[in-house]
Amino acid sequence: MTEPGSDVSLREHGPAVSVRLSAEAGRALATSGILHSATPDPERVGYWLLKAGSRVGAVRTPGGPVVRIMPKTPVSRLFFLLGFSLDPARAWRDSGEGTVDTGAHDDVVPALAHAVERQIDRALRRGVLQGYREVRESALVVRGRLREAEQIRRHFGRMPPVEIAYDAYTADIAENRILRAATERLLRLPGVPGPVRRRLAHQRVRLAEARPLIRGRDLPPWQPSRLNSRYRSALRLAEAVVRGTSPEHRPADGEPLAVDGFLLDMNKLFEDFVTVALREALHAHGLTARLQDTHHLDRAGLVRIRPDLVVRSGDGRTPLAVVDTKYKVEKADGLLNADLYQALAYATVLGLREAHLVYAAGRVPERRHEVRGTAAGPDGRGVRLHQHSLDLSREPARLLTALGQIASRLAKDGPQPRS
Repeated sequence: MTEPGSDVSLREHGPAVSVRLSAEAGRALATSGILHSATPDPERVGYWLLKAGSRVGAVRTPGGPVVRIMPKTPVSRLFFLLGFSLDPARAWRDSGEGTVDTGAHDDVVPALAHAVERQIDRALRRGVLQGYREVRESALVVRGRLREAEQIRRHFGRMPPVEIAYDAYTADIAENRILRAATERLLRLPGVPGPVRRRLAHQRVRLAEARPLIRGRDLPPWQPSRLNSRYRSALRLAEAVVRGTSPEHRPADGEPLAVDGFLLDMNKLFEDFVTVALREALHAHGLTARLQDTHHLDRAGLVRIRPDLVVRSGDGRTPLAVVDTKYKVEKADGLLNADLYQALAYATVLGLREAHLVYAAGRVPERRHEVRGTAAGPDGRGVRLHQHSLDLSREPARLLTALGQIASRLAKDGPQPRS
């Protein structure tokens, strides 16, 4: 139970907490998808029972408190997972321990704000990047190219003014616009410490020549190059911040009610980290990997299945192994029947003898199940389902070593399609 008006602290998949909320704020949380559940407290009028799911971070409810959700995984490890997922080679090379610099912060939003500000500061150390951008405008003199169709449409061919287009060398380019948008979003988030907030404000001033992004539109495209290589780590992290748009609650009258904040979905983060790390490790074995590879369970193509990762031969044609990730803890007996059924369906559709499940936690490193009733292969065994467990509290190097071992297993077991 929390006192009225105070901030609310929840734990990822932790017990429900009774919080005093307005009906508007309670409904916003209940329908936003932020929490596992938000329901009126049956024992206390004006209070709501809030239970966190797999999303971690902080949000500010309309007319209500700031809700902070702490992750089970150490924050520094969480940001290693994020950094590696976004840019695996650079995430490992840029930091001696393979972690994103989160300072001394142990909460998601302060750590995120610190990490992004440090990355932007590093990117701008040699000055703000400039590049060429096409400018279209009305002018009194001709500069660059005349836009004839626009001149006729807007001015019936009369001059001046003239409709022109030219390439300007400017700091108003996609890279700087994305960095500026990230700083502005972080400055609006609840829980950003004062010193970090002041540094973010300083970075926003340095990026002032870049136009602000228009809300609701896609991020401006940019292409990795030699010129923007010093920006790349900051851009990957900034894009994650900008794309983490605030959820909205839409009441019966249709007017959107913003719930401002930043949240990371641990299910998605774990999936991205595991599949990207396995893909990188499989390259060393001469194999390719497809993430979210779409297939159909039935011949009519009505039931779609999408394994998290399908290992294929070097030319990408032949499926060799299949992997699905599960950010949850095994049951006491170690068996999660629905997960095993799903893995078996993947193996059946792809014609494979092996399927693998990777969990975020488990009581034993690996379990193996031989499926009854499946045709025996060259080794005399039926289809086998493997359950692997990753301890996310491990150091980054040990995490990557464990995934490298799983990749070796996939490479070894893969070239045995079912007969």
